[in-house]
Amino acid sequence: MEKKSKLAILTNGIIKENPVLVLLLGTCPFLATSSSLINALGMGLSATAVLICSNIVISLLRKVIPDKVRIPCYIVVIAGFVTLVQFVLQAYAPEINKALGVFIPLIVVNCIILGRAEAFANKNTVIDSAIDGIGMGLGFTLALAFMGAIREFFGTGCLLGITIIPNFSIGFFNLPPGGFFVFGVLIAVMQAATKGRALKAKGFSCGLCPMYNSCNTAEANEEVAEEKAAKEAGKAGAAEAV
Repeated sequence: MEKKSKLAILTNGIIKENPVLVLLLGTCPFLATSSSLINALGMGLSATAVLICSNIVISLLRKVIPDKVRIPCYIVVIAGFVTLVQFVLQAYAPEINKALGVFIPLIVVNCIILGRAEAFANKNTVIDSAIDGIGMGLGFTLALAFMGAIREFFGTGCLLGITIIPNFSIGFFNLPPGGFFVFGVLIAVMQAATKGRALKAKGFSCGLCPMYNSCNTAEANEEVAEEKAAKEAGKAGAAEAV
């Protein structure tokens, strides 16, 4: 596999493999915390901090962590950094911490962070893993910021709590359907801006999941494949006999 440059690793998560707008990961916190720009930035920066730190530590320990228990080890590392981030928010940004609520602790099981730990940090150097964390975090934060700004502006006529257009409000954007609508628009804009290069045709099979090898589905799929191969071999043998 050709080694990517540092710049390619950094920009990969912003456009080509944006975790939300291209890979469609982490959509639950993305939709739930993007009702305003300040909440979106709080969530994005919190996830970015955890992503960078966990990538660094997991890369450092990649040759020490036993392969069979690597996923639980990743979760322990991520949970430690999530706890630190939550303490910082409670101390210095209590309003944001209250607004984000349960979605800060749920960063522990965010598929973006677990996915990068398994797919990248577990296989690359500390510096590359840190850069990957920065790029993926920036991509996630920028997508959240755009989403939050659009929903807050059209929903309340404000940005960051500052009134831009007095007595202006489209309630639809404050509701969950409005979030899904803006999400779809942002995905369409990403596809148009990159002329479809970012959204490559992908098969959404379990085999493409970075955590496939640690999932029970992998064993089930292998059994199905073996049975299918045995049947095909039996048919081929019967045909030769005839």
